[in-house]
Amino acid sequence: MRVSSVLVVGAGLAGAMAVTALRDQGFAGDVTLLGAEGLEPYDRPPLSKELLTRTAPAWLRDEVGADLAGADIALAEPATGLAVHDDGVTLTTAARELRADAAVLATGAQAVSRPGWEGALTLHTAVDAEALRAAVRPGARLVVVGAGWIGAEVAGVAAGAGAHVTVVEAADAPLEAALGEVGALTTAWYAAAGVRLLLGTRVDEVRADAVVLEDGRTVPADVVLVAVGARPRTGWLGDALPVAPDGALVVDERYRVVRADGPLHHVVAVGDVARRRSPRHGWVSGGHWDGALRGPAAAVRTLLGVPAGPVDDPAPYVFSTQLGHELALYGHPLPTDDVVLRRGDDGFTALWFRPGSSELGAVLAVDRPRDVATARRLFTGPALPRLDRDAAADDARPLKAAALA
Repeated sequence: MRVSSVLVVGAGLAGAMAVTALRDQGFAGDVTLLGAEGLEPYDRPPLSKELLTRTAPAWLRDEVGADLAGADIALAEPATGLAVHDDGVTLTTAARELRADAAVLATGAQAVSRPGWEGALTLHTAVDAEALRAAVRPGARLVVVGAGWIGAEVAGVAAGAGAHVTVVEAADAPLEAALGEVGALTTAWYAAAGVRLLLGTRVDEVRADAVVLEDGRTVPADVVLVAVGARPRTGWLGDALPVAPDGALVVDERYRVVRADGPLHHVVAVGDVARRRSPRHGWVSGGHWDGALRGPAAAVRTLLGVPAGPVDDPAPYVFSTQLGHELALYGHPLPTDDVVLRRGDDGFTALWFRPGSSELGAVLAVDRPRDVATARRLFTGPALPRLDRDAAADDARPLKAAALA
């Protein structure tokens, strides 16, 4: 099918890079970019990592060279519905109806909260960050619900600025959902940073002046941040496309949205909104910065019918600065994996091996730039890398020396 017009829905990193990729591929047709926030595309990681030191959005035109030239841009016009036809798509907003030959769906995610917690803040947008920044000041009592990536980052930043911070986590360890047993290794960081950490504790009620715990205890608060994850923003699609139980759009290795009758060649999804089939890692969440940066170029090649070469398969990647430590996670750890640790005076590295095998599924390097560089190289091949487990656990040897041919 010849494509002469493309709708890009969502003006975050994935959407901005999709527009950039269309022009880089020489596409001369009509491109329309729709956003919901009324702001030009900006980078989200600094919202938590640099909450108090970077008070203006990190514009993607400066950060990654996003180029929206020539596109018809509506940054405060969220999509409200979609119809998929054999020869194109029709998208609706509150103001109009748009028709195009193809669509890139990049509407991202939205922070999760709970009914009745409307007095709490969340952190996903620049407006969210502005509200939280105004509330975090020396002496303020901040309660963070959730000890995941965002919760830990904000807790460290706020405590460093003189706020009194309490983190309430329902699991038995920080980052348990992402790292399993390895998350427990970060527990001591909280006290060292002056943060009170309550594990295995659920929140029952959020009030204007306090958080009430399920066991009846009350934690006084001037501000509450709910940081219990994000959900793909796909509610606007209605029943136009099938979504997974977590709200994600399922896409194949070339980012084509998959329906019961197979993948759609003219509708792709990238970034937080997608769950992709990775030839290397299996099904992976799209909520990774590197995937939102690199995935759109591959998705655009799919739309334009560029001859398929090797699948561009960016490894899931998370970078976090939290409580005085630098963390980099490459790959996709599974709950059933065997964990091997490399420990030293300069931090630690956790390695997730597929059960009983030498196949390496993920690497978490903490305060170890050398292992970060090695992990990045390991996950560039078409298959999972293979490492000698004993050699990998020997911290006296470079991690790259454990690689098997």
